[in-house]
Amino acid sequence: MHQRHVLIACLIIAPEGIMKISQLVKRTGVPKETIHFYIREGLLRKPRKSGVNSAEYNETYVDQIKLIKDLRDNYYLPIPEIKKIVKDFRKQSPSDQAVSQFRSRFFRPADRLFTIEIKGRETFCQATGLGKKWLARAEDWGVLTPDIVEDGDAVYSSDDVAIGKLMVDMDRLGFGPKDGYDPEDLRHIAEFVKKFLVDVFKKYYENNLEKLTSQDYVERHSQYHEVISLFFYHLYRKFVSDATAQLLEDREK
Repeated sequence: MHQRHVLIACLIIAPEGIMKISQLVKRTGVPKETIHFYIREGLLRKPRKSGVNSAEYNETYVDQIKLIKDLRDNYYLPIPEIKKIVKDFRKQSPSDQAVSQFRSRFFRPADRLFTIEIKGRETFCQATGLGKKWLARAEDWGVLTPDIVEDGDAVYSSDDVAIGKLMVDMDRLGFGPKDGYDPEDLRHIAEFVKKFLVDVFKKYYENNLEKLTSQDYVERHSQYHEVISLFFYHLYRKFVSDATAQLLEDREK
């Protein structure tokens, strides 16, 4: 059975930006004939007609097509299986849909086979959508920590790239300066997590110095880092869910 909650990207996004089929092709990189095939197969809903031989599409179609492309290119799933996944996805809660969206975007298996680094601040801004002002602030706060090479250029890791994209997503979702959210809170989070991890790992390493060079330890060490990352992720999700439920409950009283 496929891990569908990990595979599925978000299908339901508030419609915005009406476009023609030519624009949809440009946005997704998928040929017009393939898009029409997806519609005939029921993977995409029939678009709203704007004329006898023309139709209108919105952002929902962009995400749906990217989902199908991702499942085909990275998971090699056949059309019938994708149709089942789409059907199951529509039954998910909005929270699970959001989780699926970002897991698919940032944890694609094919991407994780390669170490993705970006050199240069200009290139980083283009790749992530993060503005130069916020890039500078994120570096000052220690949220982004590029390596500075001999020619003075900054080299960003794949984690830096993901964080930059996530900062852009935060603003897009209504958690930016214009919405009353203080982005400097990210600095406090980064400082807290960094101090905690440095203290914990320093204590651990001091007690296990003799193990550090063994091959078995190196492998388990890398696995542990991934496990603890997932622990923080799910811990955050749990606390946010609990806190939100409590706030809504208090408001209703």
